[in-house]
Amino acid sequence: MPARRPRIAPARVHDELVESLAQLREELELPAEFAEEVEAEAHRAARTVALDPVAAGLEDLRDLEFLTIDPEGSMDLDQALHLERTPTGAVLHYAIADLPAFVTPDGAIDAEARRRGQTLYAADGRIPLHPVVISEDAASLLPDRDRRAFVWTFVLDDGARPVETTLRRAVIRSRAQWSYVDAQSAIDAGTAPASLAALAWFGPLRLAREAERGGASLNVPETRIVADETGYHLERDAPLAVEDWNAQVSLLTGMASADIMMKGRVGILRTMPAAQADDVAAFRAQTVALGIPWPSDLSYGDYLRGLDRDAPAALAILDAAAGLFRGAGYVTFDGEPPADPLQAAIGAPYAHATAPLRRLVDRWSLVICEALANGREVPGWARESLPSLPKIMARSDGVASRLGAATVDRIEAALLSGHEGHVFDAVVLGLRGDGARVQLTEPPVTAKVAGLDAVAGTTVRLRLTSVDIASGTVVLEPTA
Repeated sequence: MPARRPRIAPARVHDELVESLAQLREELELPAEFAEEVEAEAHRAARTVALDPVAAGLEDLRDLEFLTIDPEGSMDLDQALHLERTPTGAVLHYAIADLPAFVTPDGAIDAEARRRGQTLYAADGRIPLHPVVISEDAASLLPDRDRRAFVWTFVLDDGARPVETTLRRAVIRSRAQWSYVDAQSAIDAGTAPASLAALAWFGPLRLAREAERGGASLNVPETRIVADETGYHLERDAPLAVEDWNAQVSLLTGMASADIMMKGRVGILRTMPAAQADDVAAFRAQTVALGIPWPSDLSYGDYLRGLDRDAPAALAILDAAAGLFRGAGYVTFDGEPPADPLQAAIGAPYAHATAPLRRLVDRWSLVICEALANGREVPGWARESLPSLPKIMARSDGVASRLGAATVDRIEAALLSGHEGHVFDAVVLGLRGDGARVQLTEPPVTAKVAGLDAVAGTTVRLRLTSVDIASGTVVLEPTA
Protein backbone atom coordinates (compact mmCIF):
# COMPACT_ATOMS: atom_id res chain seq x y z
CA MET A 1 0.00 0.00 0.00
CA PRO A 2 1.52 3.39 -0.93
CA ALA A 3 2.31 5.90 1.77
CA ARG A 4 -0.40 8.52 2.20
CA ARG A 5 -0.31 11.95 3.75
CA PRO A 6 -2.74 12.29 6.65
CA ARG A 7 -5.03 15.27 6.57
CA ILE A 8 -6.82 17.08 9.34
CA ALA A 9 -8.93 14.68 11.34
CA PRO A 10 -12.74 14.79 11.43
CA ALA A 11 -14.65 16.59 14.15
CA ARG A 12 -14.69 13.53 16.43
CA VAL A 13 -10.91 13.30 16.45
CA HIS A 14 -10.56 17.05 16.92
CA ASP A 15 -12.86 16.88 19.94
CA GLU A 16 -10.81 14.00 21.37
CA LEU A 17 -7.66 16.05 20.95
CA VAL A 18 -9.17 19.10 22.61
CA GLU A 19 -10.26 16.95 25.55
CA SER A 20 -6.82 15.32 25.75
CA LEU A 21 -5.03 18.68 25.77
CA ALA A 22 -7.34 19.96 28.50
CA GLN A 23 -6.66 16.81 30.53
CA LEU A 24 -2.92 17.36 30.06
CA ARG A 25 -3.20 20.78 31.69
CA GLU A 26 -4.85 19.17 34.69
CA GLU A 27 -2.26 16.38 34.90
CA LEU A 28 0.60 18.88 34.90
CA GLU A 29 -1.27 21.22 37.27
CA LEU A 30 -0.65 24.17 34.97
CA PRO A 31 -1.60 27.65 36.17
CA ALA A 32 -4.95 29.05 35.08
CA GLU A 33 -6.05 32.67 35.24
CA PHE A 34 -4.17 35.18 37.36
CA ALA A 35 -5.66 35.97 40.76
CA GLU A 36 -7.53 39.25 41.14
CA GLU A 37 -4.80 40.85 43.22
CA VAL A 38 -2.19 40.00 40.57
CA GLU A 39 -4.28 41.48 37.77
CA ALA A 40 -5.06 44.57 39.87
CA GLU A 41 -1.38 45.18 40.58
CA ALA A 42 -0.54 44.70 36.90
CA HIS A 43 -3.17 47.19 35.72
CA ARG A 44 -2.02 49.69 38.33
CA ALA A 45 1.58 49.37 37.16
CA ALA A 46 0.56 49.70 33.52
CA ARG A 47 -1.17 52.99 34.35
CA THR A 48 1.47 54.50 36.62
CA VAL A 49 4.94 53.52 35.34
CA ALA A 50 6.47 56.71 33.92
CA LEU A 51 7.36 56.79 30.22
CA ASP A 52 8.60 60.37 30.09
CA PRO A 53 12.40 60.17 30.12
CA VAL A 54 12.82 63.27 32.25
CA ALA A 55 10.20 62.26 34.83
CA ALA A 56 11.59 58.74 35.01
CA GLY A 57 15.24 59.82 35.09
CA LEU A 58 16.03 57.76 31.99
CA GLU A 59 17.97 58.41 28.82
CA ASP A 60 15.94 59.38 25.78
CA LEU A 61 16.80 57.07 22.88
CA ARG A 62 13.60 57.51 20.91
CA ASP A 63 15.51 58.91 17.93
CA LEU A 64 17.07 55.49 17.29
CA GLU A 65 14.99 53.53 14.80
CA PHE A 66 14.64 50.25 16.65
CA LEU A 67 12.83 47.27 15.13
CA THR A 68 11.70 43.88 16.41
CA ILE A 69 11.93 40.44 14.76
CA ASP A 70 9.72 37.70 16.16
CA PRO A 71 7.45 34.82 15.12
CA GLU A 72 4.32 35.92 13.27
CA GLY A 73 1.63 37.24 15.61
CA SER A 74 3.85 37.68 18.69
CA MET A 75 2.74 40.31 21.18
CA ASP A 76 5.19 39.74 24.05
CA LEU A 77 8.14 41.50 22.42
CA ASP A 78 11.20 41.32 24.68
CA GLN A 79 13.87 42.61 22.27
CA ALA A 80 14.35 45.39 19.73
CA LEU A 81 17.54 46.20 17.83
CA HIS A 82 19.22 49.02 15.96
CA LEU A 83 22.33 48.00 14.01
CA GLU A 84 24.33 50.63 12.17
CA ARG A 85 27.42 49.95 10.07
CA THR A 86 30.46 52.17 10.63
CA PRO A 87 33.78 52.46 8.76
CA THR A 88 35.41 50.18 11.35
CA GLY A 89 32.53 47.76 11.98
CA ALA A 90 29.17 48.61 13.50
CA VAL A 91 27.31 49.87 16.54
CA LEU A 92 24.60 47.59 17.89
CA HIS A 93 21.91 48.91 20.23
CA TYR A 94 19.89 46.07 21.75
CA ALA A 95 16.86 47.02 23.82
CA ILE A 96 15.37 44.58 26.33
CA ALA A 97 11.93 45.21 27.82
CA ASP A 98 12.19 46.90 31.22
CA LEU A 99 9.93 44.48 33.05
CA PRO A 100 11.47 45.29 36.46
CA ALA A 101 9.88 48.74 36.23
CA PHE A 102 6.46 47.07 36.42
CA VAL A 103 7.13 44.46 39.12
CA THR A 104 7.34 45.32 42.81
CA PRO A 105 9.75 42.95 44.60
CA ASP A 106 7.79 40.60 46.87
CA GLY A 107 4.52 41.96 45.47
CA ALA A 108 1.66 39.95 43.99
CA ILE A 109 3.07 39.86 40.44
CA ASP A 110 6.50 38.86 41.71
CA ALA A 111 5.12 36.03 43.85
CA GLU A 112 3.02 34.63 41.00
CA ALA A 113 5.91 34.90 38.52
CA ARG A 114 8.15 32.95 40.89
CA ARG A 115 5.46 30.28 41.08
CA ARG A 116 5.23 30.03 37.27
CA GLY A 117 8.88 30.48 36.30
CA GLN A 118 8.31 31.03 32.58
CA THR A 119 5.70 31.40 29.88
CA LEU A 120 4.41 27.98 28.85
CA TYR A 121 3.46 27.27 25.26
CA ALA A 122 0.55 24.87 24.93
CA ALA A 123 -1.21 24.03 21.67
CA ASP A 124 -4.50 25.26 23.09
CA GLY A 125 -3.10 28.59 24.28
CA ARG A 126 -0.12 30.22 25.98
CA ILE A 127 0.15 30.38 29.75
CA PRO A 128 1.94 33.70 30.29
CA LEU A 129 4.47 34.40 33.02
CA HIS A 130 2.98 37.85 33.64
CA PRO A 131 -0.50 39.33 33.12
CA VAL A 132 -0.99 40.28 29.47
CA VAL A 133 -1.67 43.92 30.31
CA ILE A 134 2.07 44.05 31.04
CA SER A 135 3.62 41.31 28.90
CA GLU A 136 1.65 42.02 25.73
CA ASP A 137 1.07 45.73 26.17
CA ALA A 138 2.63 48.10 28.69
CA ALA A 139 6.09 46.47 28.86
CA SER A 140 6.14 44.90 25.39
CA LEU A 141 8.32 46.68 22.80
CA LEU A 142 5.44 47.13 20.37
CA PRO A 143 5.95 49.50 17.44
CA ASP A 144 5.13 53.22 17.49
CA ARG A 145 4.86 53.43 21.28
CA ASP A 146 7.21 54.83 23.88
CA ARG A 147 8.58 52.00 25.98
CA ARG A 148 11.05 51.58 28.83
CA ALA A 149 14.02 49.34 28.10
CA PHE A 150 17.44 48.21 29.22
CA VAL A 151 19.61 49.20 26.26
CA TRP A 152 22.88 47.41 25.56
CA THR A 153 25.26 49.24 23.24
CA PHE A 154 28.04 47.25 21.60
CA VAL A 155 30.73 48.95 19.55
CA LEU A 156 31.84 46.23 17.13
CA ASP A 157 35.03 45.88 15.10
CA ASP A 158 35.19 44.63 11.52
CA GLY A 159 34.81 41.04 12.75
CA ALA A 160 31.70 41.85 14.84
CA ARG A 161 33.74 41.56 18.05
CA PRO A 162 32.67 43.89 20.86
CA VAL A 163 35.36 46.44 21.72
CA GLU A 164 33.15 48.53 24.01
CA THR A 165 29.97 47.60 25.90
CA THR A 166 27.59 49.78 27.89
CA LEU A 167 24.19 49.18 29.52
CA ARG A 168 21.66 51.81 30.50
CA ARG A 169 17.95 52.22 31.16
CA ALA A 170 16.15 54.38 28.64
CA VAL A 171 12.94 55.16 26.80
CA ILE A 172 12.87 53.89 23.23
CA ARG A 173 10.39 53.76 20.35
CA SER A 174 10.36 50.82 17.95
CA ARG A 175 9.47 51.70 14.37
CA ALA A 176 8.44 48.31 12.97
CA GLN A 177 7.48 44.78 14.00
CA TRP A 178 8.91 42.19 11.60
CA SER A 179 8.10 38.50 11.36
CA TYR A 180 10.99 36.19 10.54
CA VAL A 181 9.49 35.29 7.17
CA ASP A 182 8.95 38.92 6.13
CA ALA A 183 12.38 39.95 7.42
CA GLN A 184 14.11 37.20 5.43
CA SER A 185 12.15 38.13 2.31
CA ALA A 186 13.09 41.80 2.64
CA ILE A 187 16.76 40.98 3.16
CA ASP A 188 16.78 38.64 0.17
CA ALA A 189 15.02 41.22 -2.02
CA GLY A 190 17.33 44.06 -0.99
CA THR A 191 14.43 46.11 0.40
CA ALA A 192 15.19 45.75 4.11
CA PRO A 193 15.84 48.84 6.24
CA ALA A 194 19.44 49.47 7.22
CA SER A 195 19.29 47.74 10.64
CA LEU A 196 17.72 44.63 9.19
CA ALA A 197 20.05 44.52 6.19
CA ALA A 198 23.07 44.84 8.49
CA LEU A 199 22.12 41.56 10.19
CA ALA A 200 23.36 39.82 7.04
CA TRP A 201 26.80 41.24 7.89
CA PHE A 202 26.58 40.65 11.64
CA GLY A 203 25.17 37.12 11.69
CA PRO A 204 27.77 35.27 9.60
CA LEU A 205 30.61 37.01 11.41
CA ARG A 206 29.21 36.09 14.82
CA LEU A 207 28.79 32.49 13.62
CA ALA A 208 32.47 32.59 12.66
CA ARG A 209 33.32 33.85 16.15
CA GLU A 210 31.26 30.98 17.54
CA ALA A 211 33.33 28.51 15.54
CA GLU A 212 36.54 30.09 16.88
CA ARG A 213 35.52 29.59 20.51
CA GLY A 214 34.34 26.02 19.89
CA GLY A 215 30.62 26.64 20.14
CA ALA A 216 28.01 24.97 17.96
CA SER A 217 24.52 26.04 16.94
CA LEU A 218 22.70 22.85 16.02
CA ASN A 219 19.94 24.56 14.02
CA VAL A 220 18.01 21.30 14.00
CA PRO A 221 14.77 21.46 11.99
CA GLU A 222 12.11 22.43 14.48
CA THR A 223 8.73 20.74 14.83
CA ARG A 224 6.18 23.51 15.29
CA ILE A 225 2.55 23.23 16.27
CA VAL A 226 0.34 25.25 13.94
CA ALA A 227 -3.30 25.94 14.73
CA ASP A 228 -5.75 27.22 12.12
CA GLU A 229 -9.46 27.04 11.35
CA THR A 230 -9.17 23.35 10.43
CA GLY A 231 -7.42 22.26 13.62
CA TYR A 232 -3.84 21.46 14.62
CA HIS A 233 -0.94 20.62 12.32
CA LEU A 234 2.76 19.88 12.71
CA GLU A 235 5.33 21.59 10.53
CA ARG A 236 9.04 20.80 10.50
CA ASP A 237 11.29 23.40 8.93
CA ALA A 238 14.93 24.40 9.25
CA PRO A 239 15.39 27.88 10.77
CA LEU A 240 15.68 30.80 8.37
CA ALA A 241 19.07 32.49 8.17
CA VAL A 242 17.67 35.64 9.81
CA GLU A 243 16.58 33.53 12.81
CA ASP A 244 20.16 32.35 13.29
CA TRP A 245 21.51 35.90 12.87
CA ASN A 246 18.99 37.33 15.32
CA ALA A 247 19.85 34.56 17.80
CA GLN A 248 23.47 35.67 17.62
CA VAL A 249 22.44 39.10 18.93
CA SER A 250 20.92 37.44 21.98
CA LEU A 251 23.95 35.18 22.43
CA LEU A 252 26.31 38.16 22.32
CA THR A 253 24.22 39.88 25.00
CA GLY A 254 24.07 36.76 27.17
CA MET A 255 27.86 36.43 27.05
CA ALA A 256 28.26 40.12 27.91
CA SER A 257 25.87 39.65 30.85
CA ALA A 258 27.89 36.73 32.17
CA ASP A 259 31.11 38.72 31.84
CA ILE A 260 29.70 41.67 33.80
CA MET A 261 28.38 39.46 36.59
CA MET A 262 31.57 37.44 36.88
CA LYS A 263 33.69 40.59 37.10
CA GLY A 264 31.21 42.02 39.63
CA ARG A 265 31.31 38.73 41.60
CA VAL A 266 27.53 38.37 41.87
CA GLY A 267 24.96 36.89 39.54
CA ILE A 268 23.45 33.82 37.91
CA LEU A 269 24.86 31.89 34.95
CA ARG A 270 23.33 29.37 32.58
CA THR A 271 25.90 26.57 32.54
CA MET A 272 26.39 23.28 30.73
CA PRO A 273 29.32 20.90 31.24
CA ALA A 274 31.45 19.75 28.33
CA ALA A 275 30.45 16.47 26.73
CA GLN A 276 31.99 13.39 28.33
CA ALA A 277 34.91 11.82 26.45
CA ASP A 278 33.08 8.47 26.14
CA ASP A 279 30.01 10.21 24.69
CA VAL A 280 32.14 12.10 22.17
CA ALA A 281 33.87 8.88 21.12
CA ALA A 282 30.51 7.13 20.71
CA PHE A 283 29.17 10.02 18.66
CA ARG A 284 32.27 10.01 16.45
CA ALA A 285 31.85 6.27 15.86
CA GLN A 286 28.19 6.83 14.97
CA THR A 287 29.13 9.39 12.31
CA VAL A 288 31.43 6.77 10.75
CA ALA A 289 28.68 4.16 10.78
CA LEU A 290 26.33 6.64 9.12
CA GLY A 291 28.77 7.29 6.30
CA ILE A 292 29.54 10.93 7.20
CA PRO A 293 32.61 10.58 9.44
CA TRP A 294 33.66 13.42 11.72
CA PRO A 295 37.32 14.14 10.83
CA SER A 296 39.67 14.39 13.78
CA ASP A 297 41.06 17.73 12.56
CA LEU A 298 37.60 19.37 12.33
CA SER A 299 35.88 20.94 15.32
CA TYR A 300 32.51 19.63 16.49
CA GLY A 301 30.75 22.86 15.50
CA ASP A 302 32.37 23.06 12.07
CA TYR A 303 31.43 19.45 11.40
CA LEU A 304 27.77 20.05 12.23
CA ARG A 305 27.67 23.27 10.23
CA GLY A 306 28.94 21.42 7.16
CA LEU A 307 26.27 18.72 7.13
CA ASP A 308 23.79 18.43 4.28
CA ARG A 309 20.70 18.66 6.44
CA ASP A 310 18.42 17.19 3.80
CA ALA A 311 20.23 13.85 3.91
CA PRO A 312 18.61 11.09 6.04
CA ALA A 313 21.97 10.23 7.62
CA ALA A 314 22.47 13.87 8.62
CA LEU A 315 19.08 13.85 10.34
CA ALA A 316 20.21 10.92 12.47
CA ILE A 317 23.53 12.64 13.25
CA LEU A 318 21.80 15.85 14.35
CA ASP A 319 19.44 13.86 16.54
CA ALA A 320 22.44 12.22 18.21
CA ALA A 321 24.26 15.53 18.52
CA ALA A 322 21.33 17.10 20.34
CA GLY A 323 21.88 14.61 23.17
CA LEU A 324 25.64 15.00 23.33
CA PHE A 325 25.53 18.00 25.68
CA ARG A 326 23.50 17.39 28.82
CA GLY A 327 23.18 18.82 32.28
CA ALA A 328 22.25 22.45 31.56
CA GLY A 329 21.40 24.37 34.71
CA TYR A 330 21.71 27.62 36.62
CA VAL A 331 24.50 28.51 39.03
CA THR A 332 24.33 31.50 41.36
CA PHE A 333 27.23 33.17 43.13
CA ASP A 334 27.80 36.07 45.49
CA GLY A 335 31.54 36.29 45.88
CA GLU A 336 33.81 33.92 44.00
CA PRO A 337 32.40 32.99 40.54
CA PRO A 338 31.93 29.27 39.82
CA ALA A 339 35.09 27.32 39.02
CA ASP A 340 33.54 26.06 35.77
CA PRO A 341 31.31 28.84 34.38
CA LEU A 342 31.18 27.47 30.82
CA GLN A 343 28.08 26.90 28.74
CA ALA A 344 29.74 24.22 26.62
CA ALA A 345 27.41 24.35 23.62
CA ILE A 346 28.00 28.10 23.33
CA GLY A 347 31.69 27.83 24.15
CA ALA A 348 31.71 30.65 26.71
CA PRO A 349 30.19 31.73 30.03
CA TYR A 350 26.59 32.76 29.40
CA ALA A 351 23.56 34.19 31.19
CA HIS A 352 19.89 34.48 30.33
CA ALA A 353 19.20 38.19 30.09
CA THR A 354 17.13 38.90 26.97
CA ALA A 355 13.62 37.54 27.61
CA PRO A 356 12.28 39.02 30.88
CA LEU A 357 8.65 38.99 29.71
CA ARG A 358 8.81 35.22 29.21
CA ARG A 359 11.46 33.90 31.64
CA LEU A 360 11.78 34.74 35.33
CA VAL A 361 15.57 34.61 35.72
CA ASP A 362 16.20 37.34 33.13
CA ARG A 363 14.73 39.99 35.45
CA TRP A 364 17.52 39.31 37.95
CA SER A 365 20.25 39.28 35.30
CA LEU A 366 19.15 42.65 33.95
CA VAL A 367 18.98 44.54 37.23
CA ILE A 368 22.26 43.02 38.45
CA CYS A 369 24.10 43.80 35.22
CA GLU A 370 22.74 47.34 34.99
CA ALA A 371 23.82 48.11 38.55
CA LEU A 372 27.29 46.61 38.10
CA ALA A 373 27.83 48.23 34.70
CA ASN A 374 27.14 51.66 36.16
CA GLY A 375 29.06 51.34 39.43
CA ARG A 376 26.05 51.00 41.74
CA GLU A 377 25.12 48.51 44.42
CA VAL A 378 23.05 45.54 43.29
CA PRO A 379 19.47 45.92 44.62
CA GLY A 380 19.06 44.06 47.88
CA TRP A 381 15.99 42.13 46.77
CA ALA A 382 17.86 40.71 43.77
CA ARG A 383 20.93 39.74 45.75
CA GLU A 384 19.02 38.16 48.60
CA SER A 385 16.72 36.07 46.39
CA LEU A 386 19.39 34.81 43.98
CA PRO A 387 19.83 31.40 45.69
CA SER A 388 16.15 30.55 45.12
CA LEU A 389 16.30 30.88 41.32
CA PRO A 390 17.96 27.60 40.22
CA LYS A 391 15.31 25.50 41.93
CA ILE A 392 12.48 27.63 40.53
CA MET A 393 13.84 27.48 37.00
CA ALA A 394 14.62 23.75 37.16
CA ARG A 395 11.05 23.02 38.20
CA SER A 396 9.66 25.32 35.51
CA ASP A 397 11.94 23.91 32.81
CA GLY A 398 10.77 20.42 33.75
CA VAL A 399 7.12 21.38 33.37
CA ALA A 400 7.80 23.10 30.04
CA SER A 401 9.64 20.05 28.74
CA ARG A 402 6.91 17.63 29.77
CA LEU A 403 4.22 19.90 28.34
CA GLY A 404 5.99 20.26 25.02
CA ALA A 405 6.67 16.56 24.56
CA ALA A 406 3.21 15.42 25.66
CA THR A 407 1.50 18.03 23.48
CA VAL A 408 3.39 16.95 20.37
CA ASP A 409 2.63 13.29 21.16
CA ARG A 410 -1.10 13.98 21.32
CA ILE A 411 -1.17 16.03 18.13
CA GLU A 412 0.85 13.36 16.33
CA ALA A 413 -1.67 10.78 17.45
CA ALA A 414 -4.57 12.94 16.25
CA LEU A 415 -2.94 13.48 12.87
CA LEU A 416 -2.54 9.73 12.38
CA SER A 417 -5.94 8.75 13.80
CA GLY A 418 -8.05 7.12 11.12
CA HIS A 419 -5.00 6.03 9.13
CA GLU A 420 -4.50 2.72 10.90
CA GLY A 421 -3.26 0.15 8.41
CA HIS A 422 -1.54 2.68 6.19
CA VAL A 423 2.17 2.43 5.43
CA PHE A 424 4.55 5.37 5.92
CA ASP A 425 8.13 6.08 4.93
CA ALA A 426 10.42 6.91 7.85
CA VAL A 427 14.07 7.60 8.70
CA VAL A 428 15.69 5.68 11.54
CA LEU A 429 17.21 8.16 14.01
CA GLY A 430 18.85 5.61 16.27
CA LEU A 431 18.37 2.45 18.32
CA ARG A 432 16.49 2.78 21.61
CA GLY A 433 16.39 -0.21 23.91
CA ASP A 434 14.39 -2.99 22.26
CA GLY A 435 13.61 -0.95 19.16
CA ALA A 436 14.43 2.20 17.25
CA ARG A 437 13.45 5.85 17.23
CA VAL A 438 12.16 6.97 13.85
CA GLN A 439 10.76 10.02 12.12
CA LEU A 440 8.05 9.69 9.52
CA THR A 441 8.69 11.59 6.29
CA GLU A 442 5.15 13.00 6.21
CA PRO A 443 3.73 14.08 8.58
CA PRO A 444 6.89 14.75 10.68
CA VAL A 445 5.93 12.34 13.46
CA THR A 446 8.64 10.90 15.71
CA ALA A 447 8.02 7.58 17.44
CA LYS A 448 9.62 4.55 19.05
CA VAL A 449 9.13 1.34 17.06
CA ALA A 450 9.49 -1.78 19.17
CA GLY A 451 11.37 -4.65 17.56
CA LEU A 452 12.84 -2.54 14.78
CA ASP A 453 16.52 -3.38 14.29
CA ALA A 454 17.79 -1.05 11.58
CA VAL A 455 20.85 1.10 11.09
CA ALA A 456 20.45 4.78 11.94
CA GLY A 457 20.07 6.92 8.86
CA THR A 458 18.33 4.28 6.77
CA THR A 459 14.84 4.63 5.31
CA VAL A 460 12.21 2.10 6.35
CA ARG A 461 8.51 1.49 5.74
CA LEU A 462 6.22 1.19 8.72
CA ARG A 463 2.58 0.23 9.13
CA LEU A 464 0.44 2.15 11.61
CA THR A 465 -1.35 -0.38 13.82
CA SER A 466 -2.99 1.72 16.54
CA VAL A 467 -3.39 5.25 17.87
CA ASP A 468 -4.52 6.57 21.27
CA ILE A 469 -5.05 10.33 21.38
CA ALA A 470 -5.72 10.43 25.13
CA SER A 471 -2.20 9.21 25.94
CA GLY A 472 -0.48 10.36 22.73
CA THR A 473 0.53 6.80 21.89
CA VAL A 474 1.29 5.76 18.32
CA VAL A 475 2.12 2.12 17.52
CA LEU A 476 4.00 1.35 14.29
CA GLU A 477 5.49 -1.90 13.06
CA PRO A 478 7.92 -2.75 10.27
CA THR A 479 6.36 -4.00 7.05
CA ALA A 480 7.39 -7.40 5.78
